[in-house]
Amino acid sequence: MPTSDVRLTARRATVVVAVVLAAALLLYLVVQTRQVLTWIIIAAFFAVALHPAVSWIERRLSWCRRWLATLLVYLVVFAALAGLVAVFVTPLIREGGQLADQAPRLIDDIRAGRGPVGHLAARTHVLDYLQSHADTVRGYASRLSTPAVGFITGAATTLAGIITIFVLSFLMVLEAPKIIDGFLALFRPRTAERIRRVGGDCAKTITGYITGNLLISLICGVLTYAVLKIMGVPFAGLIALFVGLVDLIPLVGATLGAVVAVVAGLTHSVTAGIVLIVFFVVYQQLENHLLQPLIFSRTVQLNALTVLIAILVAVELAGILGALLAIPVAGMIQIIARDIWDERRGEFKAEPTVGVDERPARSADAEPRPAGVDVDSGPHAVGAGVKAGPRPVGADADAGPRGPGVGVDDPAAVRPRREEG
Repeated sequence: MPTSDVRLTARRATVVVAVVLAAALLLYLVVQTRQVLTWIIIAAFFAVALHPAVSWIERRLSWCRRWLATLLVYLVVFAALAGLVAVFVTPLIREGGQLADQAPRLIDDIRAGRGPVGHLAARTHVLDYLQSHADTVRGYASRLSTPAVGFITGAATTLAGIITIFVLSFLMVLEAPKIIDGFLALFRPRTAERIRRVGGDCAKTITGYITGNLLISLICGVLTYAVLKIMGVPFAGLIALFVGLVDLIPLVGATLGAVVAVVAGLTHSVTAGIVLIVFFVVYQQLENHLLQPLIFSRTVQLNALTVLIAILVAVELAGILGALLAIPVAGMIQIIARDIWDERRGEFKAEPTVGVDERPARSADAEPRPAGVDVDSGPHAVGAGVKAGPRPVGADADAGPRGPGVGVDDPAAVRPRREEG
């Protein structure tokens, strides 16, 4: 083997080994820093959601600096969160204390088969199961009661994560113009403008989904609390908070919350359970056909199959966080894919367009072109790749199965050629 071939083979092998090692190192770093990366992703989504509000204040108030507009927006967000905490946490604390006080009596009722919970346990044979598996239940209880240190550590980690996410999102919003301009400066003006346009559409998708989903969950929680309170179901605040939180999960969240609320209503009375079933059926129709189209129509336009596939894949990859972020991520992928297709041909638009100036594709195809110009309007254009050039002697311009006139295969069209002596 020549020396040059040996060197080329060795160079290629070195490049392959280097790429594999770099990929392995990158994967190792991602695994080791997955907690921090999760905080960064959540902070980025919140920053994208709050960035339009900060930019709006900065445009409206010419004297307001970027840092002041960012601070005002975050103060408003904290005030809203404090209001929600004041509305929900106070009854939660009260009802949580009542549940702790009533726990011994509820356990006695279950054992004796008294009260709604006791009758339900007797009908479902829960008491028999607990008695036959007493050792297993004691083992679960002992494992739950021992890791107090782990619970405190987890609570401290959660608190640190919330503070970190807040600081990261604040800095991202504050430095957003510099980051965006610095990133776009790496590209040519035309490409930078395209990236800016696509990024703006993705930001609208994220902002619309987050705000819309929070609004829908708030409406669901408030209505559920009102129905539970009217029917006299105990611990209405806890149940409504659970329903509102799981409603953030697309597709399955509302059903899961409805099941828990209906079971709680049935333990109180059959009438309350039936009323809750009717309420959740009506509310589900209202949410699917009125609230979601009204709130998401201009931001996230995905069909049910795409949403389901996105959620399944995201849950498998990132758990609950993946379920919450599946729809905006799928919407961003759709926007990017649509832009790539539009740049090529524009078939996904209501009126297909061609080129940066978005000329209608039909008029572009109908425009006459001078001889010798390559007719190439895209991979799906009529006559793509056909170059105008000199035709063979006797060949009709419209020869073909549908072309008028005489084709090249017509004997009358074949003229005898003079032999040059």
